[in-house]
Amino acid sequence: MKLTILGCMGAYPTPTQATSSYLLEADGFKLLVDIGSGAFQHLASIMEPTDIDALLITHYHADHIADLGVLQYAYQLKPALEHLPKKILKIYGHQHSEEFSKLTMQNVSEGIVYNPEEILRVGPFKITFLKTIHPVVCYGIRVEDKNTKKVFVFTADSGYLADFITFAKDADLLLADAMFMNGSENSTVHMTAGEVGKIADLANVKQLVLTHLPVNYQSVLKQQAEEMVEHIPVYLAKDFDTYEI
Repeated sequence: MKLTILGCMGAYPTPTQATSSYLLEADGFKLLVDIGSGAFQHLASIMEPTDIDALLITHYHADHIADLGVLQYAYQLKPALEHLPKKILKIYGHQHSEEFSKLTMQNVSEGIVYNPEEILRVGPFKITFLKTIHPVVCYGIRVEDKNTKKVFVFTADSGYLADFITFAKDADLLLADAMFMNGSENSTVHMTAGEVGKIADLANVKQLVLTHLPVNYQSVLKQQAEEMVEHIPVYLAKDFDTYEI
C-alpha cells in the first residue's frame, strides 16, 4: 500500500501546499481520500485524474471537498476532449449533510452512502469508521490492505478522542490531525501535537505523520509529538511526499 500526500494544510492552502487530500494505492487500485483546495492540480501533476477508481469523503468542510466540482468536470469533459475512456466515478460519503447530494452528477459520478457501523470494501481495501469530535459529522478511517494486511489510519478532523487508541492499534501508519500546539487540549475541533503523540504511543503505531497543518510553527508541532513517543518516527506531511505502508 502506498500513500501520497496531495494536500496537508489546515483550513486554507498556500501557494505551494493544498488542503486535505490523500491518495492510497494498492494492486493498481487508486483510492482518493478527500479533495481539498488545490488538490486537483496536485493530483493532475502526478497522474491522469480520471484514473482514480474511487473517492472517499470524511466530511463536507470546504478544506476537504473544495476541488470536488472540478474533479467531476474532469470526468465529464476530459474523455471527449482528450479521447480517454469514459467511466463513472464512485464517491463514498456519509448522508448526514445536504452536501451528499452533490456527490452525484448524471453520467459523471455516483454518490454512495457508507454506513459507519459496517465495513466498507472498496477495491483491495477494507475500511472501518470512527465518528470524530468535530463541529460537523466527520469520520476517521482505518484502512486494511486485504492482501498484505497492512493498516493505514487517518483521524480526519477531530478533537482528542480516546477511542482513537483502540482504532489505531498497531497501525503501520497513523496520519493524524495535529493543527494545534500544546496548550489547546480537549478542543472540539482539532487535536494538539501532544495529544496525537499520546495516541500514537498508546496505540503502538509504527509511523506517525502529522497533517492538517498550520502555516506556522510546524517544527514545534513535530517536536511536541516526538516528546510523547518512543521509537516511533514522526513526520510532517508535505505535499507529494510518499510513504510505503
